[in-house]
Amino acid sequence: MSDDLGGKRMIVYENNEKSLSAFALDSEHWDDFVTLFGEKGACGGCWCMSWRLKKSDFDANKGENNKQSIKSLVDAGRPVGVLLYQGKEPIGWCAAAPREEYLRLEKSRIFRRLDELPVWSVSCFFIAKPFRRQGLSLELIYAAVNFCKLHGAETVEAYPELPYGDKVPGAFLWTGIPASFEKAGFVETVHRSKWKRMMRFQVN
Repeated sequence: MSDDLGGKRMIVYENNEKSLSAFALDSEHWDDFVTLFGEKGACGGCWCMSWRLKKSDFDANKGENNKQSIKSLVDAGRPVGVLLYQGKEPIGWCAAAPREEYLRLEKSRIFRRLDELPVWSVSCFFIAKPFRRQGLSLELIYAAVNFCKLHGAETVEAYPELPYGDKVPGAFLWTGIPASFEKAGFVETVHRSKWKRMMRFQVN
């Protein structure tokens, strides 16, 4: 695994048995990100900006404006997340960044801060439809945690939601599910919601 944060091809995770690799999203990988998200920008023109904006601003900028907003972050070299590949095909995405960059998360009652520790947040998943329900969210969690570690994170936080049934559409599980995070070593912290969880991983 490369830890060259200045390099444009930062590999943050590899699973050779499954021909999987994950890269930090940068300008070099932007076109693959666009390919993965498609014309709908993943879900309703979100372009993974939902947590970063007030709801009114997010709703007003769905589509191209959100796309350009995240592109500006990528072009500036800001950490935004990781792209998962099978071979050379982009098949999954996981957003990860310092918690303070997620405005709606910081203002959330359910997910309000536990303490003053510097925290990195794993906030969002998107997996290409043909690859869903194949355990790739766990691979993305491993990749995202490694990405956070490479940036010096000591505490990684996640906000998964319990599925309300056996056939929940993938779009409704965009923050992940608790079982996947538990497998990756996360533990639940506080319980402020029937369905939503707040979990943490402490980097050794």
